[in-house]
Amino acid sequence: MRVGVIGSFVWDVIYGRDPRSVPVEEWGGITYALSAFDAALPNDWDVVPLAKVGSDLLPQARRFLRTLRRVAPDAEPIEVPQRNNRVELRYESDERRSEYLSGGVPPWTWLGLKPLLRDLDALYVNLISGFELDLETMQLVRQYFSGPIYCDLHSLLLAVQASGLRTLHPLPNTEGWLRCCDLVQCNEDEMSMMAADPMSLAASAMQCDVSSLIVTLGSRGLVYVNAPGFTRLSDRRSRGADTSVSGAVSTALVPAVTSRVKSSFHDPTGCGDVLGATIFSRLLRGDTFADALHTAVQAAARNVEFRGASGLAHHLRGELIPS
Repeated sequence: MRVGVIGSFVWDVIYGRDPRSVPVEEWGGITYALSAFDAALPNDWDVVPLAKVGSDLLPQARRFLRTLRRVAPDAEPIEVPQRNNRVELRYESDERRSEYLSGGVPPWTWLGLKPLLRDLDALYVNLISGFELDLETMQLVRQYFSGPIYCDLHSLLLAVQASGLRTLHPLPNTEGWLRCCDLVQCNEDEMSMMAADPMSLAASAMQCDVSSLIVTLGSRGLVYVNAPGFTRLSDRRSRGADTSVSGAVSTALVPAVTSRVKSSFHDPTGCGDVLGATIFSRLLRGDTFADALHTAVQAAARNVEFRGASGLAHHLRGELIPS
């Protein structure tokens, strides 16, 4: 069984996250989700990264993938001649940061992506840059691919200013994106760009055949809204048959788990990515949504204790990290 992972490798330069004065440089972007899949997937599943990488960082991306156990033997990052995406993060607090994007990895076209979907059983899409694929391509993916699709909308709700600064901007066709996904994740700020209030967004999601909407709230945890009867992945809704919602949705506010490490250091980078990839991994394993969510919240708490994505999969499994 194979789960495809669409996203972007990003080289992060991070200011203000570490007590030291020098910035921290390390892999970011989709590497957090890949690490979480590596830690949480069952042994009969492989991860297939569907990621383009600039030629300037291709050797480093290959080395990172070789540290993961669950990556499919035939999987390789796809080289492009453009400079790889880089992000400068400046933390103002654990909850707030500014982000500057540079680089020019091009988006997927449907002709390029279609052959890579043939052997997949599930698909995880994390719009790390927001430009991995456009709505038309995503709609073609949904028409062609019948397996479950988990989508973290992420930077789809972020514009890029001339300076590279990422700023929130409204999503022009929210319902179009929702109709492409079985499970949808966003954070609180991103949610505000799609609807006037949480219940409006939840209603739209249910009308678009989304089985689960998950909104992360930083240190306050997360809130989810599940379609009637959705308790595990096999309950996901039939698409396009009847958009009316019958029965009661289920919803809850799930508090964040406090880190076990008593330290002034906390690294929130990648927590949402670890959360989403772990939820999907456990659902693919056959867990109920409640059990998958419990495991994912624990994994996100473990991520807070760790710097970066290199060695993160070992940390999430509770193993010693190879030197």
